[in-house]
Amino acid sequence: MAAQTKRLSARFVDTVATPGLYADGDGLYLNVSPKGAKRWVYIFQLKAAGRSQPRRELSLGRLSVLSLADAREAATEARKLVARGVDPIAARKVTDAAALEKVETFGTFAASLVDALASGFRNPKHIDQWRMTLSVERDKAGEWVESGYCLPLRHMPLDAIDTVAVLGVLTPIWQTKAETASRVRGRIERVLDAAKAKGLRSGENPARWRGHLDALLPKRQRLTRGHHAAMPYADVPALVTKLHRSKKGSAR
Repeated sequence: MAAQTKRLSARFVDTVATPGLYADGDGLYLNVSPKGAKRWVYIFQLKAAGRSQPRRELSLGRLSVLSLADAREAATEARKLVARGVDPIAARKVTDAAALEKVETFGTFAASLVDALASGFRNPKHIDQWRMTLSVERDKAGEWVESGYCLPLRHMPLDAIDTVAVLGVLTPIWQTKAETASRVRGRIERVLDAAKAKGLRSGENPARWRGHLDALLPKRQRLTRGHHAAMPYADVPALVTKLHRSKKGSAR
């Protein structure tokens, strides 16, 4: 006789608070943690050489993201893989890796943008400074150089970069390296503007200064230039005589 499925109701799923595993049937469970967090899991067994392998648990997602109906659909898809002898956990890793390769990160996009802008720089040092600050330098072997102010952003998807991420780069150097920090901010803004123009992100630019970061970052300390101490009045005649002599000597 077929195992009973669809045992859970939407009302029960929303209201249950006691920690434990609650079966919906055919491998789908609602897991309620001791702290009350709820997530869906699919528990399965693969067979290899006619023998059942240890039971494994595939996390399907949190209840706040996946409804009961959604969880049942996700479990059905995983169940189809198991029936074909495919491990759904391994299949997900392959899918996730393929999706990750398609995501444009700050580092890859910034590198291509800097290359595109390179011909517009008269001084090669300027383009090198862009590469260094944006963490898009490569060594002689073509490997990424693990340095630069924007290193925390390099592996982030372009559409995931927010104000918190930008502040994480700028705050440590905002007061101690004021001019550098200002340039870094401007270059991040340029990269994200270009990414938006290409449809790779949307919304406001989190590196924008006016009306945004100017309200979040403290005013930078300006360089103060002190006055030279005044020469004592009694020493002025001797200085004037010395200057006259030096002028005569230089004219010869």
